[in-house]
Amino acid sequence: MLIRWQGVALLLLGALSGCGNGNTLESFGGPTMGSTYSIKYVRHAGLAAPDEVRVQVEQILADIDRQMSTYHSDSDIERFNALPANRCQAMPASILELVRVGEQLSVQSDGSYDLTVEPLLNLWGFGPQAREEKVPSAEALAEVRQRVGHQHLRIDGDQLCKDAAVEVDFNSIAAGYAVDTIASKLEAMGIHDYLAEATGELKASGRKADGSPWRIALEEPRDDRQVAERVIVVDGYGLSTSGDYRNYFEQGGQRFSHTFDARSGAPVSHNLASVTVIHPSALMADGLSTLLLILGPERGWDYAEKHDIGAFFVIRADTGFVTRSSHAFERLSGKKTE
Repeated sequence: MLIRWQGVALLLLGALSGCGNGNTLESFGGPTMGSTYSIKYVRHAGLAAPDEVRVQVEQILADIDRQMSTYHSDSDIERFNALPANRCQAMPASILELVRVGEQLSVQSDGSYDLTVEPLLNLWGFGPQAREEKVPSAEALAEVRQRVGHQHLRIDGDQLCKDAAVEVDFNSIAAGYAVDTIASKLEAMGIHDYLAEATGELKASGRKADGSPWRIALEEPRDDRQVAERVIVVDGYGLSTSGDYRNYFEQGGQRFSHTFDARSGAPVSHNLASVTVIHPSALMADGLSTLLLILGPERGWDYAEKHDIGAFFVIRADTGFVTRSSHAFERLSGKKTE
């Protein structure tokens, strides 16, 4: 299974019942990627029954797990990760697509975002091969950093190659990719009013059975209870939240989160608690929310404004949390609802 380390901070609001116009809002879900998925769609006359839709969705999720899981030694990516330096392996198109997206985000963040941080996650106690949550020695950190860096990856035709013993981890973009793939399948089946969600990443299109919009609550980044920070309308966009508040450890009075800056090899230390990104692609929303969380409240904000990214920042302050939203977020997120 893929294990999602990002903060899940998106809550669907509104009734899920049918409507008197003959349309019904169908829903189903289950476990995936170490978390859960859920599909809700309006079933018009002639559209597929939930069981048929569910078969298609779960096949997509099973394929992604088989290809990209870092928790199955026989997955495509784990077989690649086990290779020594200067080796290549044929890969499915989906993996090569995500590697290209990862390279794009790495270049745009000056190397802060990187798909090859799995050795760092393991070293600090957050990865699939982790032994203990602790601050590593300088020597151990220096050794592992030699095996981190997107520049060590190369695509040659249908093969993924590496010139160092790097390990690729898709946890920051795989769920977004899954949501986009599911959304494309729903559209191909004639389903245009839906909300597809996997591990908190989602995409919504159209409206519910009663004609009301899909309304999503952005959850306040806290681990004791759920509190809606803001409610937005989503139609035709993907939405992803990354946060550092549900997977961390403390040592010597200092907090260490699972969010890593690949340039330093250490968890980020700023006061940005979570970032929500709205984007036409759930894949890009997923990756960009992680990238902005790594960059922090100042660099992340500048990046979002420069690249016209719809981003909602929740920042820790002495009195609690303060929020800040980019101009693109206000434009793309629909009517604000308090």
